[in-house]
Amino acid sequence: MAVSGKDRGRGRLFVIAAPSGAGKTSLVKALLERRPDLHVSISHTTRARRPTEQAGREYYFVSVPEFQELIGKGEFLEYAQVFDNFYGTGRRPVEAQLAQGRNVILEIDWQGARLVRKAMPECSSIFILPPSRAALEERLRNRQTDSDEVIARRLRDAVGDMSHWDEFDYVVVNDAFERAVTDLVRIVDGDGQDLAADRKSLKPLLADLVG
Repeated sequence: MAVSGKDRGRGRLFVIAAPSGAGKTSLVKALLERRPDLHVSISHTTRARRPTEQAGREYYFVSVPEFQELIGKGEFLEYAQVFDNFYGTGRRPVEAQLAQGRNVILEIDWQGARLVRKAMPECSSIFILPPSRAALEERLRNRQTDSDEVIARRLRDAVGDMSHWDEFDYVVVNDAFERAVTDLVRIVDGDGQDLAADRKSLKPLLADLVG
């Protein structure tokens, strides 16, 4: 017999962040295939839509004035400027899904994650790291969507992003894709204690990534 959202109680909120090029989008897509009961919150953004994207699927694409109007109305659970664009998570859709007993994933940056943790301290936060700086650069170049100048800036900014790894509950290293997906599944299923952000095995990798 199906269990209604009301009977299930409040859902769980998972916040997933990563530096650009770490593979977050692909990992979350694979996680959803493994756990289709998860719901991804669709963010608003002022950046241009890429050819492979659809409005309302990857993002709600809005203008800067429209985004600022939503800020003024208090519509965002969190919002931040990343590079030259704004991103924000609608407050009411997330609250509604959690109230219905649905587990929700937020794909956001570390700045947004910090705000969500303050607003909803019961959330579980996950940071995804690449296996090395060299691998990160290779992934950014393989996208073939950015110029060399933009890639260089993204790499510099990625180091700053990765320095916030210790603000998260869990860290997943995307060195082998299937293993990283399995790690995310374990965390969502409540079995990821050995993936805690403060584990000693991360020290050599972090020395390479953030110095």
